[in-house]
Amino acid sequence: MTKTELIDLIAQHTREILPGLDDHQFVATDRLVNLGANSMDRAEIAMLVQDSLGLSVARVELFGPTDIGELADLFLQKLEIQRGVARTASA
Repeated sequence: MTKTELIDLIAQHTREILPGLDDHQFVATDRLVNLGANSMDRAEIAMLVQDSLGLSVARVELFGPTDIGELADLFLQKLEIQRGVARTASA
């Protein structure tokens, strides 16, 4: 999965949670809070993305990213770790 695909996935779930963003063109520098997401919305969006990816990320790690691009980077990093663990387990 690429960073662009992850940003698209985050955008998809953001649109599910936040009304009125159907026409918004999401970019990596978008901040969920600036799009109208409160802390509960942000947690819900992160949970939906994790579920879509089959990941489990500690909540404390989700406080670090400041925008959608950084959130996508975090999920990419976790996907890489998951792939590495899967490769090691199958070896």
